[in-house]
Amino acid sequence: MAQHNETGNEGEEMAALFLIKNGYGILARNFRYKKSEIDIIAQKDKTIAFVEVKTRTTTFFQEPELSVTRSKQKQITLGANFYIQENDIDLDIRFDIVAITLSPYKLNHIEDAFYPLV
Repeated sequence: MAQHNETGNEGEEMAALFLIKNGYGILARNFRYKKSEIDIIAQKDKTIAFVEVKTRTTTFFQEPELSVTRSKQKQITLGANFYIQENDIDLDIRFDIVAITLSPYKLNHIEDAFYPLV
């Protein structure tokens, strides 16, 4: 497996553990619909969070959360809409980013990081 894939998998595991520790239930991981992939779908109370996890070894080039482009946001929105319809969800939703830097270690959970794009 390529190093960037291993880094991404490690980050997703750290993000899931962080969310669980903070009272979220994990509903799905690596949910796919067409070209969309949602790293983590989590629920806390009456809110579903569609979470994009971005992990970088350093912030030398940029902060991890800055790599969630409008195009990526549209793809996440597409997948979220499908998930909501397929599971008959009637709860509040939001789109979060968990940005992780490994050296030095930093985890930043950004709630309501972006609004749905179509």
